[in-house]
Amino acid sequence: MPGLPPAKSRKGLWIVVGIVAGVLLLVIVGVLLLVNLVGGSTRQAGDLADDFTRLVIAGDTDKAYNDYMDPSLKEQLSREDFASGVKSLQLDPSCTTAYDDLKVSTQNDNNIADVAGLIKCQGKDIEMVYRFAGKDELKLVTIKLRPKV
Repeated sequence: MPGLPPAKSRKGLWIVVGIVAGVLLLVIVGVLLLVNLVGGSTRQAGDLADDFTRLVIAGDTDKAYNDYMDPSLKEQLSREDFASGVKSLQLDPSCTTAYDDLKVSTQNDNNIADVAGLIKCQGKDIEMVYRFAGKDELKLVTIKLRPKV
């Protein structure tokens, strides 16, 4: 038909749109993976702190000592000293935990989780600071439990 221009090819436009969509998809997947990894590590650290603190509040210091403490901490803190220290805090079933800070990081191929907060009991608060570290399994390497002044 005379007078009609030939149809324009939009092949270049579709290539550009495909490339942009591919890049956006890769960015979204990357962000989701990063959030999931950081969130998973943070959740694991919170769960460890919760489980350990529940044992301490319940007075099950042997299980807390055996299952959660790193051998390096056991060298510095005997089972008896740990048990007597926990007993001196006079914790009871009314006590609950409230975390102020939970940080997860990696240093020299070791995963590190720093947890800080309070054990709130009737009439008193106990300051708690934990550091868990390890490559495959996190163990308690630092602990501080003392009445808040």
